[in-house]
Amino acid sequence: MKITRTARFKKAWQELSKEEKALGRKALRNLATDLRYPALRVKKMQGVEHIWEARVSSSLRMTFQIEGNRIVLRNIGRHDETLEQP
Repeated sequence: MKITRTARFKKAWQELSKEEKALGRKALRNLATDLRYPALRVKKMQGVEHIWEARVSSSLRMTFQIEGNRIVLRNIGRHDETLEQP
């Protein structure tokens, strides 16, 4: 699948540490290859339409939408903060 990023995702990415970015790159590779990759624990978000969440690490999450054959990355960061503003 092709991956695109929103401006908010790009801004949130810049705020991550070097180690968090490394974890994010690994998660993004897995996401692009297989949405069902077990470590990602991808699931639809409750209370919002058409937005999914994936686990980057125990404390980091990313949100995205699926539009045809494209994944649109919406946000990335700390678990609670990211899921409050998907």
